Amino acid sequence: MRPLTKAISQIIIDNYGTQELLARVSDPMFFQSLSCVIGFDWHSSGTTTTTCGAIKEALTEEMGVIACGGKGKASGKTPLEIEKFGEIFSFSDSKISKLKKSSGMAAKVDSSCIQDGYSLYHHSFLFDEKGNWTVVQQGMNPANRYARRYHWFNEPQFVDAPETKIAGSLEKEVLNLVSRETRETRRISVDLVKDNPCRLRKYFDGQMTLGEEHYKMPERHEILPLDLTKKDWELLQQAYELQPGNYEELVALKGMGGKKLRALALVSKMIHGTRLDWKDPVKFSFAHGGKDGIPYPVDRQSYDNTLSFLRGVAAAMDGSEKEKALRRLAVL
Repeated sequence: MRPLTKAISQIIIDNYGTQELLARVSDPMFFQSLSCVIGFDWHSSGTTTTTCGAIKEALTEEMGVIACGGKGKASGKTPLEIEKFGEIFSFSDSKISKLKKSSGMAAKVDSSCIQDGYSLYHHSFLFDEKGNWTVVQQGMNPANRYARRYHWFNEPQFVDAPETKIAGSLEKEVLNLVSRETRETRRISVDLVKDNPCRLRKYFDGQMTLGEEHYKMPERHEILPLDLTKKDWELLQQAYELQPGNYEELVALKGMGGKKLRALALVSKMIHGTRLDWKDPVKFSFAHGGKDGIPYPVDRQSYDNTLSFLRGVAAAMDGSEKEKALRRLAVL
């Protein structure tokens, strides 16, 4: 897989540049096609992690583009790897910091602001010598054991309708806190924190005494059970003391996870009537369908278009790797 991935990547770089390679990897359709051409079935377990592993081993600083991170503990090494290769590319400290922020915010948004029930366990961060970057990360839903993959590319807006792409099964209930519909909710969430979250406790507890004040929640209200812990309240208090200037700064705070962001959003809706977005932002549920009709019958036109593209890529290769790739395509 590694030599074939390297050959494909080098051809794209030679013809279109490193930025184009990163843009293509950020496209779920291209990523899935690449996975298939290097040896996976469309629904194979481990497609994302192994393909990203092959990409990481294939790319080198000599090619002008590298990959960091990976599955599990390897994802935690991403900031150090960004620093290492950023220095090799002679990046300034500010440019390295910007790349590290991009990596961290992409992970934070998909884990805390897109509340779809999927826990991230894989994070790959690719960047080139010009500072262009791509994120490919994956989460697992513990309830049904399904996975979904999240793609980013040179995104300047992390929390205001980012142009990301998500591939996976459509979920019925997903809270999207970074969509256009929730802009007012984000603004109010920041205001609630800056106005002292201690005042918010009356909206979460059925009955509780705070100092000399006593509050009782009405029997019917819009807030879903959130079970905020003492530690959660302490973090909201810390956020108040820091006075975040905007929603991105709020989300970036260490410990500011999905439960607290959801709580602020629900209180914002209850008090001020702001909108919440419950539509799943997933864009690519399946590539072409299945010959057994699951999840739907094969879309022949899309299938033929993908096959034509892949054959064009394979035709540009030489030797045994080309023969192997064509042989795999021939039996699809």
